[in-house]
Amino acid sequence: MNATVELLLSHRSIRKFENRVVPEDVLQTLVKCGQAAATSSNVQAVTAIHVTQADTREQLSFLAGGQPYVATAGAFLVYCADLRRSMNACESQGGEFSPGMMEHFLIASIDVGIAAQNTVVAAESMGLGICYIGGLRNKPSEVASLLKLPEQVYPVFGLCLGYPAQNPEVKPRLPIDAVLMKDVYDDTAQAKLLKQYDATLREYYKTRTGGNKDSSWSEEMKALVGKESRPHMKSFLADQGFAIK
Repeated sequence: MNATVELLLSHRSIRKFENRVVPEDVLQTLVKCGQAAATSSNVQAVTAIHVTQADTREQLSFLAGGQPYVATAGAFLVYCADLRRSMNACESQGGEFSPGMMEHFLIASIDVGIAAQNTVVAAESMGLGICYIGGLRNKPSEVASLLKLPEQVYPVFGLCLGYPAQNPEVKPRLPIDAVLMKDVYDDTAQAKLLKQYDATLREYYKTRTGGNKDSSWSEEMKALVGKESRPHMKSFLADQGFAIK
């Protein structure tokens, strides 16, 4: 096992940060690492907005569901899927942009995830901690208005970056046999593997919280995928020019 593998396997979400700003040169290096990631057809459909204004950070913290570390992390980025640059480039060459294509939407959204993860790994290699903030999609219209996002741009998630003021344990992941399959999809052993993982995660939560959280992965999935999740995203994406077809 080399240092890169050890770093990847030691990932934790950090929600308490020292009162230190991430230097601008460090931030630029981290975003450049994100730019170096694979991008479908060289579209590079990613924009990262570095939010520096304290009042804007506070508003984003509220819009994300009251997550205080959005306002207190050493830096906060909003990662956006951005087809506007591609649209402008297309039209500058006399082309006609075709809005709302599912494939283009997928390219932009996937590019964001790949680029941000590159940034995260680079940040953790420098001793920084991170926390993804999907809660920005709770109020995407308000986030888009606050950040003045034009059509063909939407906020996928936020990213807290900073110097850790906590040292949490690594959260256990699903057993490798549950996610690594050979040749075809095979779910014959899933029930047994999920039962084992539920027990592992329940013990992790009890230990981490001193017994204040008693939950399993399957229970969490029931709460998450057993109901509608952010149904407003469809109409919001249409308003932003992503009327999927």
